[in-house]
Formats: sequence, structure tokens, C-alpha cells
Amino acid sequence: MNPLQQTGKVILAGAGPGDPDLVTVKTANYLQQADVVLTDRLVSKVILQRYVRPSAKIIEVGKQCRRGVSTPQQTINELMIEHASAGKLVVRLKGGDVAFFSNVFDELDSLLANSIPYEIVPGITAASGASAYAGIPLTARDHATAVRFLTCYQSAVISDDYWKELATTTDTLVFYMSSETLDLLVGNLIKHGIDASIQLAVIEQATTTYQQVYTCGIYEYAEKLGNRSFLSPSLVMVGKVVALQQSFNWFRGSDLGEYYFKPLTSPVKSIQTHEQPKQYAGRA
Repeated sequence: MNPLQQTGKVILAGAGPGDPDLVTVKTANYLQQADVVLTDRLVSKVILQRYVRPSAKIIEVGKQCRRGVSTPQQTINELMIEHASAGKLVVRLKGGDVAFFSNVFDELDSLLANSIPYEIVPGITAASGASAYAGIPLTARDHATAVRFLTCYQSAVISDDYWKELATTTDTLVFYMSSETLDLLVGNLIKHGIDASIQLAVIEQATTTYQQVYTCGIYEYAEKLGNRSFLSPSLVMVGKVVALQQSFNWFRGSDLGEYYFKPLTSPVKSIQTHEQPKQYAGRA
């Protein structure tokens, strides 16, 4: 690196839950200035086509959560450092919000260790997007006074004592990355005596044109939803507020059983921005 060359900057930005109209103005402005965009899998081509300037280099660095090809976090860190050290404005674009169940801590730690300037730009997280587009107010009066954001992507994540607390709380529970372990999730809540009036919702591909919402009573799960596989990404909500969906369900996506987001085919792959927006297949 030329010692006289000015160090660039990394923008850690949230792209929202899917609908390209839910990208913040600040993120859109940075995408129009960026030299390099490192993008997650859960950022659609529509967003990249609409907001990223044509001369920018776009690199896919998504993860597939135990399936298919994923980009190692170390590689993502190295790409940020490499391009910022070359004086580039780098946007590290994440689906949803940068701070919800992402590896932002590792990225911040790496930027700090290498003295790279950075900025954090929040985005609309999946829970907010799914809540709004499914018509389920997370803390509706007389239904819940609090909401918890959790994940149950594997059995050891939540202790038995905490399952007991979750089964008895009146808080709305929102589970990220948990549709594949839904049998385990429901089983633990029932095991610890969750109230029979509590309902469950699975919001598939929230805020996109393919959004679908599936609801049932928690004790009806095995009969009504137990044999269904849900498309990724899917968010799980548990609580009394789920019952409101029937009244406030204003948005209905196309029930085509298709994936909205593109799957990764290689760990690090540059893509062009001149392609027309399409719908893409993705992981389950």
C-alpha cells in the first residue's frame, strides 16, 4: 500500500427484510457512493440493481447456515480490510439490521484491529418487517407488554430452565433462524406447560412478493403445520398477539412456493449490476 494513499472506510449497513422499498435513505445513499459492496445472501438482486451504482464491484459473501457453500467470516473480514486499505468506500450490506443475529461483532473487531474507519447504519430487522406485513403488532395493548428476540437453530442454544420461563411468559416471542427446529421449539414450550390460548405464526419470506403466513394454536401445531417445510427465510412468532393476524392481515404475497432470494454458488463471486431484477431460488 502506498503510504500516501488515504485509507478508505467501511459502512456496515442493514438492507432491511426483503422489500426493496424498506431500505433506509442513508443505506441507499451509501450504496450510490460505494466502490465495493460485500453483500449477504438475504439481499435481493432488486436492491442491488436499484441502489448500487453501475461502476461498483459487488461481491457475494453470504452464508447458508449449515447448507451449501458459505463464505468464511475470516474471508469477509479480509475483504473489508483489503478494499478499505486501498482507499475504497466499502459497504458491508447485511439483510435486516446489522446487529440482529449477525457477525457484526467479528467485523467490528477486525476493523478496529486494523485501524479502518467505519460507520454503522441500522436497517429494519426481520421481526419488524414480518410484524408489519403480517398484521401482528408485537406489543399490542392487552396482548403483550414486551417482546423477546431469540434463536433456536440448534437444540443446545436454549437451556431447559429458560424454556420453562419462555413457556410461562406473557411476552411475545420472536425466533430467528428456527423454522428447521420448529418441532423442537414447540415441543419444549408444550413440555413446560405453555397456555393453550397461545398461538404460533410462521412468516415465510416476510415483506417479499412471496410472503406467506401460517398460524395455529400452539397445541394444534403437530396436526396443522407439523409436516410442512418452510421456505427460507422464515420467522416464528409465539404469543397472544398472533391472534390479531386474522383481523389485520392486509398484505398477501403470491402463493407460488418459490424462493425470493438467490442461493450462493461459490464462496466469493463478483456479480454484475446490469442484470434485470428477477426472482431467485435459495436455501431452505
